Amino acid sequence: MKLAELIRRVRTEANDMAVPYFWSDEDVAAWLNDAVSEACIRARLIHESQDAAVCQIAVTAGQAVYPLHPALYELTRLALYPADGSRPEVLRLCSSERLDAERLDWPDEVGCPVFAVQGDTDLRLVPSPEQGATLKLEGYRTPIVELKLADKDSAEPAIHREHHRHLIHWALHKGFAVPDMETFDPNRSAQAERAFEDHFGLRPSADLRRSTREDTPHHNEAFWP
Repeated sequence: MKLAELIRRVRTEANDMAVPYFWSDEDVAAWLNDAVSEACIRARLIHESQDAAVCQIAVTAGQAVYPLHPALYELTRLALYPADGSRPEVLRLCSSERLDAERLDWPDEVGCPVFAVQGDTDLRLVPSPEQGATLKLEGYRTPIVELKLADKDSAEPAIHREHHRHLIHWALHKGFAVPDMETFDPNRSAQAERAFEDHFGLRPSADLRRSTREDTPHHNEAFWP
């Protein structure tokens, strides 16, 4: 569904079809862009493993901390490919608290990285790398390019078309929450937010997203009936 159609549907649902509109096209487009990002985070809709700009980091000897691509918010796999052609190492995501408990001197260690500590916008390799390498990542991301009004007749959300019509609920939620005498309606705002959540789910906290990937032992356990 193109941006122009999404905006039209938002206006139809809000009974905002007459000029001058209650909400500008710029505001509605911004809310729809927010909706796509919200949907991606809540439902993990875009898993990236191929785009080198997102998934590859050039590692330099002696440098432990590297910025992550702004669209990448949850890592699922990390592998380090040493420059000398030696065997790649799959890194384990780990919290700094867990490392403090297991390896007291980890901030000063130098060698072949075996752990990675994910921050809000960066990644720290542990131990600090002693040689150059390429770090290849996989993970969930938000859209890299936003929907633009200038391209409203051709631009469409970078998620499956089945999700498109549900994006309007977020725009309605934001629109009816604007403190305006004509459109402010907290009940309709809450109803629209619930409709969005019914399809895409609740938003997990940043801590919860990381905890689902960090410090989790991967092994099989016997089950006895």
